[in-house]
Amino acid sequence: MSQNLSRLSAPLLLLALAACAGTPQQGRFLTSYEGLSPRADMVRAGALDRSDKAALDQVRAVRIEPAVFAPQAEARAWMTPVEQTAMLREVDAQLCFELSERFEIAGADAAPDVPRVRAAVTEVIPTGRVGSAASAAAGFFIPGPIGVRVPGTLGGLGAEAELLDPAGQQIAAIVWRRTAGAIGTDNPSLSRIGDALQFVEPFADAAAAAMTPEDHTARKITAETDPCLEFGSRFRVEGFGARFITGLYVPEASAARPAQAAPQVDPASQP
Repeated sequence: MSQNLSRLSAPLLLLALAACAGTPQQGRFLTSYEGLSPRADMVRAGALDRSDKAALDQVRAVRIEPAVFAPQAEARAWMTPVEQTAMLREVDAQLCFELSERFEIAGADAAPDVPRVRAAVTEVIPTGRVGSAASAAAGFFIPGPIGVRVPGTLGGLGAEAELLDPAGQQIAAIVWRRTAGAIGTDNPSLSRIGDALQFVEPFADAAAAAMTPEDHTARKITAETDPCLEFGSRFRVEGFGARFITGLYVPEASAARPAQAAPQVDPASQP
């Protein structure tokens, strides 16, 4: 009986993973969409990208511009300002984590001759909260690395990024999209943007791969030299703990640390 289930589970899992790889749509954000071609190594996501390998070999540092929503992104109509900020903050964090392993990260006041990275969220498919709770409950009784999601809970993310040289010429670019699978390792969430937040990391990984020079050596990052400390830890133990206990992805424990608000100055204390 167990052998029969194993034979059935493998094709079902492959089908579920294929369903995650949605067709990416152009978001009218990149400076150019010419030369983009499908990524052959994408299984759970759909992606189109291009890279100028010769130009990439000359890049030593990059400046990451704050992520934005693409002009046509409908998510802004239903996402609250807090959700929008959390989403863009996570994109900034994950791009910083990934790109800092490849390049020096220059600050916002960097010289104009430093190449810049631009990124935009083009689509956010909301995660169903009620169904996610049911999925987490089912996962408690059916433990294991592969979970089953209740229909109607599956969210997703679409995003784009590009690396531009100082003259504004595109060195590398990617258009990317992924939706959650009914069968797989995507964690349900009570947050409407839970799935989209989880998918920012694989998007950033794919974007950084498109921007990686050939034969590059990974840069060593330490707690003292990490240029991404403002976003919190790269390895979010709290998030893993929350998932283990509840079976849910919890943004408050798993996503990037919020930006620190500027200190408020009492006008009465001013001379």
